[in-house]
Amino acid sequence: MSRVRLIARLDVKDENLVKGIQYEGLRKLGDPHEFAVRYYRQGVDELLYLDTVASLYERNNLGDILRQATADVFIPITAGGGLRSVEDVAAILRAGADKAAINTAALRRPELIGEVARAFGSQCMVLSVQAKRRNPADPSAGWEAYYDNGREHSGRDVLEWVKEGVARGAGEILLTGVDKEGFRKGMDQELIAAVCAAVPVPVIAAGGASGAGDLARAVQGGAAAVAVGSILHYGDADIPTLKEQLARQGVEVRVCGRS
Repeated sequence: MSRVRLIARLDVKDENLVKGIQYEGLRKLGDPHEFAVRYYRQGVDELLYLDTVASLYERNNLGDILRQATADVFIPITAGGGLRSVEDVAAILRAGADKAAINTAALRRPELIGEVARAFGSQCMVLSVQAKRRNPADPSAGWEAYYDNGREHSGRDVLEWVKEGVARGAGEILLTGVDKEGFRKGMDQELIAAVCAAVPVPVIAAGGASGAGDLARAVQGGAAAVAVGSILHYGDADIPTLKEQLARQGVEVRVCGRS
C-alpha cells in the first residue's frame, strides 16, 4: 500500500477561512494563509482550497490567496470553486495551484472534464463530488450528487457519475459526504468504500472526520487520501498527532519533518 496523503481542507469565502455544517452557517475563522502555513510546518502533505461561494457567483476568488500560499508553502495544492472552463483552470494553475477540483460545472457540462484533462493532464483534473444519501432510512437507495455546496440536486447517481467522470478523464475524485460534513461525528464509510470500489483512480475522502480512527477506516475502505478541516481548525487535532495515531493503526503515512 502506498503512503496515504493527509490533506488540510481550507474553505474560503472572500478573504476569510470559514467553516460550517453541511456548507451552511459559515463561521469566519481567520486568515487562511496563517492556517495554511501552520499546517505546512506541522507536516501536512497537501492543501485543498475551496472557494465556498464561487459557483453561486460564477467566479473564483482564490488567485491572490494561492499566490500568497506558494511563497511560503511548498507542497501540492488543489483549488476549486467556480471553475467553468479551461481558461479558469489555467488561471488558478498560473496562481500556484497544481490541481483543479471541479463539481458544478462538470455536472452541468460533463465535456469539461475531458477538456481539462487534455489541456493539463488527468492528474490535474479532480472531480469534486458532493454526495447525499437519497434516503437515510434506506441505505440501499444510494447517493445523489449535489452541486452549489450541497444545495442543488443533480439527479445523478454518485457511483454512475464517478465512473463517467473517470471515463471522461478525471484523474482523482474528491468525495465529500455532505450528510456528515462539518459535524465531526464520523465519516460516511459506506459511501467511501462504494466509490473507491467503483473507480480505479485515487479517492480523497472528506466530510465529518472526528479523529484518526475515522481516517483510518476511510483508508481501509480504499481511500488514497483524507481531507480534514474542522478538527484542525478548531484545535481538536494537529497534523503530527493525526499521523502518529494513523501509523499506530497500521496506516502508512509520510513522516512529519518541517520547521
